[in-house]
Amino acid sequence: MAAEPLLEVKNLIKHFPITRGIIIAKKVGAVQAVDGISFHIDKGETLGLVGESGCGKSTTGRLILRLIEATSGEIRFAGRNILDLKPDQMRELRRDMQIIFQDPYASLNPRMTVGDIVGEPMEIHGIARGAEKEKRVRELLSVVGLASHHARRYPHEFSGGQRQRIGVARALAVNPKIIVCDEPVSALDVSIQAQVINLLQDLQKEFGLTYLFIAHDLSVVKHISNRVAVMYLGKLVELAEKDTLYETPLHPYTKALLSAIPIPDPALQRERIILEGDVPSPINPPTGCRFHTRCPYVMDICKQEDPAYVDVGDKHFVACHLVKSNK
Repeated sequence: MAAEPLLEVKNLIKHFPITRGIIIAKKVGAVQAVDGISFHIDKGETLGLVGESGCGKSTTGRLILRLIEATSGEIRFAGRNILDLKPDQMRELRRDMQIIFQDPYASLNPRMTVGDIVGEPMEIHGIARGAEKEKRVRELLSVVGLASHHARRYPHEFSGGQRQRIGVARALAVNPKIIVCDEPVSALDVSIQAQVINLLQDLQKEFGLTYLFIAHDLSVVKHISNRVAVMYLGKLVELAEKDTLYETPLHPYTKALLSAIPIPDPALQRERIILEGDVPSPINPPTGCRFHTRCPYVMDICKQEDPAYVDVGDKHFVACHLVKSNK
């Protein structure tokens, strides 16, 4: 019998209302940021979530942590639907669910020392106080590659890579089971990116962590993920094991993203797939398949019917009429 996933998302929807009027606000539309996505993450694995800017990746991460409230759907963590939890119950659960933010500059309070930043979650959740907390802070800083004396410094005294290490230490402070990594290396230099990615992998092995790794750089996602989900305009279009997705992508959007990955060998060439047009507005997405306005293989059915999200074998899921017609 297969073990229950640590995290399971079912038909998750988030529509941000658009209102008009000052005294009496009237809803005139909605931004369909996330529109009916489903996936799961097993304990100890890393699921990469990729897509262009504005596709709903970061919104998905924040919905999972209930930093913003979902419009509808289910988010089951360790068998419990967290959308049904009351504030005090959710507060207890936050020990198990943490986040590493994209911007290492904006995510740290400039008025607090590093020791206070890393130690604050321990006090909030009653894990450690006083000398015990200070000891734990020093241990965490050592784990992420910083010195114990850095606890007395302020965020502005550190480089971008060091600040992101502080963010990682803060996330680890409460011994979480899952960490949402919201583009944690996109604001860093390439050499620093590799250091942070390797750090995250080492910490995963040491503490048995589970990651949702959100990014737009597919080469980074390939390095750290076990499975990869591709998102476009609020919907998942493909999800598969890492090797399967990179070697045999099925959705035209996935193929276009993979064609943009640079090849380090100048003797090798890859056919570059250039998508025409811009990403449609999530306020008024296209009918049928949301990708049909940019798809080089568009058919009439694509403009009329939203393709089903189906398993085509070996836990490879895809939403595309082309794949359906080939079966």
